[in-house]
Amino acid sequence: MARRRRTVARHARLRSPGIGRQIATVLGAALAVVLVASLGTATYALYDLNASLVDDAVALDDDLVVPPDIGQIEGGVNLFLTGIDECEDEYAHLFGNRCKGAEASNKLNDVNILLHISDAPRRVTVVSFPRDLIIQAPGCTRTNGGEWGGGTTQINALFEIGGLACATKAVSRMSGQDIPFAATVTFGGVIEVTNAVGGVEVCLAKGIRDRNTGIDWPAGPRTVSGIDALQFLRTRYGVGDQSDLARVSNQQQYMSRLARKLASDEVLSNPATLYRLATGALDSITPNDRLTNPLTAVQIGLAVKDVPFDQIAFVQYPTLPAPGDPNRVVPNQTAAQVLWDALAANQPIDITGGVSSNGGTVEVTPTPAPGEQPPASAEPTPTDAPTAVALPPSITGSTAAQETCSSGNLSR
Repeated sequence: MARRRRTVARHARLRSPGIGRQIATVLGAALAVVLVASLGTATYALYDLNASLVDDAVALDDDLVVPPDIGQIEGGVNLFLTGIDECEDEYAHLFGNRCKGAEASNKLNDVNILLHISDAPRRVTVVSFPRDLIIQAPGCTRTNGGEWGGGTTQINALFEIGGLACATKAVSRMSGQDIPFAATVTFGGVIEVTNAVGGVEVCLAKGIRDRNTGIDWPAGPRTVSGIDALQFLRTRYGVGDQSDLARVSNQQQYMSRLARKLASDEVLSNPATLYRLATGALDSITPNDRLTNPLTAVQIGLAVKDVPFDQIAFVQYPTLPAPGDPNRVVPNQTAAQVLWDALAANQPIDITGGVSSNGGTVEVTPTPAPGEQPPASAEPTPTDAPTAVALPPSITGSTAAQETCSSGNLSR
């Protein structure tokens, strides 16, 4: 059992992140971004498949009224996704001591992601909040019906305090964004989704060797699924400076490639794959009441399905070291405000901090296959296009259009 640390707030129990919790954390991060990426494909695809069935159906001689066509949701949209660290029966054996004894019933929101979809022109910005972030949280209703007055706490304690509503309220307060939609996701879904699409090809700029995960892989492309996908997501000591932030940037490479595969003809033109993907994702989601209407999910999916990859950005919320605690961080509010202001003004963003501040990934230029033409140069930006807001260097991340590779600890 993991050794307990002194709590930051009397209401929140914070635990040391052992191997089991590390697996849970990265699985949750992966699944949350998987849901973001698949929202515009799987959800829309089911709607599209259903529409195709309707088009081919035999008409009957009756007076039934046909529902109107569904359009994309109007205006901007904010959706909060949290990955809950819990022991699912099917995957508990992968979590070791985390899913044994008294801690097996604990649930923490170890992954917290704000998905912002702008009004026209549509852009998607995915903001990840570190699990070790110390914040001033507003009060909320406890899960047992009592009231919590709020206070200083680690962000991943909020689900235990007041469930999804409590965590959503805190992120809304931090970001200044109204968040009408929210959902919790389970960790096992990432394995199901990855397997449903036939695995994901990742890139290793340098080989990875990590005895904690059993990985010993050479440099180059590698398709991962099942347990290999799990090990790739959880590896920390095999990439960058061996920090959690290096691991996060490594995961962003994985998610960008997964997003591109989800939007490919390989997935979109295969009804069986779409069904496995959508049902696997839906089985892993517990939405708030505003997302229980399936038409709402379809409308959100329609809003993002045509967003260009270079307008889908994954960024890390900027932080500063917590005073007196090297294992915790606090908000860098000055840097974060630049991001929030850009989203509020519906302006494009420019990630100046690079893909990683901890060396977990590097950006690469794709090498054309034999006989393949190199990608054409980007079209010039229209003169009437809004000027992109340069984010502070403390905000790192990438877009789904960028090619990145994991920077492992081996030269081969």
